Amino acid sequence: MTNALLKVENLTKSYQGVKAVQGISLEVAPGELLAMIGPNGAGKSSCFNMLNGQIRPDLGRISICGRETTGLSPERISRLGVGRTFQVAETFLSMSVRENVQLAVQCSRTGPLSLVSFFGNLRRNFATEADDLLDLIGLKDQADRSCRELPYGDIKRLELAIALAGDPKLLLMDEPAAGMATKERMLLMQLTSRIAKQRQLAVLFTEHDMDIVFEHSDRIIVLNRGKLIAEGSPAEVRANQDVQAVYLGSGALYKQEH
Repeated sequence: MTNALLKVENLTKSYQGVKAVQGISLEVAPGELLAMIGPNGAGKSSCFNMLNGQIRPDLGRISICGRETTGLSPERISRLGVGRTFQVAETFLSMSVRENVQLAVQCSRTGPLSLVSFFGNLRRNFATEADDLLDLIGLKDQADRSCRELPYGDIKRLELAIALAGDPKLLLMDEPAAGMATKERMLLMQLTSRIAKQRQLAVLFTEHDMDIVFEHSDRIIVLNRGKLIAEGSPAEVRANQDVQAVYLGSGALYKQEH
């Protein structure tokens, strides 16, 4: 994949002799949604944390937007064009929806600031940019509300706007649909897919909800016990016997296509 925004080669990590990730390689192209799935303990979180710079790989190479990022800090990786959402969404509950996004935009443009400097200028800094992002995710009419008043589904959408504040080229999403109702999950992933196509944003996400995975991913990679055991289109992965063996009994891979 010559135009890949994310390239991972032979990523490897062990913890006290336990091989959590064993020689994983993957690529994600602009506008593509790649799902990373696998049972608990498959190595998904370790992979994500290495890509984001939270832990350093024992072996392997990570390249983002054509630059090697192996071993760089999360802050430096973020500034190269990487956004991230987390399994449990967190916002500043005492601040408004707009202020949360303003803070994210300001930090992406100017770096860490003193609290005095930030709060002293917040109401007039990057309000237009924040409103544009809120409009993109369908929350502009909620801009003045306190975050503590929002339902969880809207908090997850707000987290997406915060992740997009730095205009990333790569978005890492750790179980984006966790804790959401079924309809909200589908709407969030439809929104993510639309934004990815519009902005040519590469998206790598993990998810336990197989309906989400098979309906909204362009490709899927499957990990088991730290190893990559399958990759391909949703149809190819669904039909893969190794994947069926890993998920045997869960029923997750045997649902009919919608």
